[in-house]
Amino acid sequence: MDDRLFRNTMGKFATGVTVITTAVEGVPYGMTANAFMSVSLSPKLVVVSIGENAQMNSRISKAGEFGVSFLAEDQKDLSMIFAGQVKENQKVDFKWLNNLPVIENAIVNLTCKVYNTHVEGDHTLYIGEVTDFEVVEGNNPLVFYEGKYQEIH
Repeated sequence: MDDRLFRNTMGKFATGVTVITTAVEGVPYGMTANAFMSVSLSPKLVVVSIGENAQMNSRISKAGEFGVSFLAEDQKDLSMIFAGQVKENQKVDFKWLNNLPVIENAIVNLTCKVYNTHVEGDHTLYIGEVTDFEVVEGNNPLVFYEGKYQEIH
């Protein structure tokens, strides 16, 4: 099975865009991810999938906690910064929620403590128990489909 063809096939599933964040010794870090889902209501669990070679792996492992910000459609630039698509150094002002950095004006911000981890293939699945959240009403989500940012109409 061809890797590129499989990746394109998986791109047929529209997703929201998140920024996964953590802090190590008070220094905030973030990365764009669309591999996120809700897992359980009791306890309140979510999962994020992080590539084995991503620096975020060791950072979440060390911190034992992470944040998840659901980006709004006007936050494409932040998605691109945290995906490494913007090469110039861009300063991002984080908002802090429950002692974790999150994205200001995201439609949802969650904070999570690591509940469990699973290494599967070339990714680590971090199961997070939600410790806090906030919702901002009135914005549409940033959507990713077929390798491109999309808008909901």
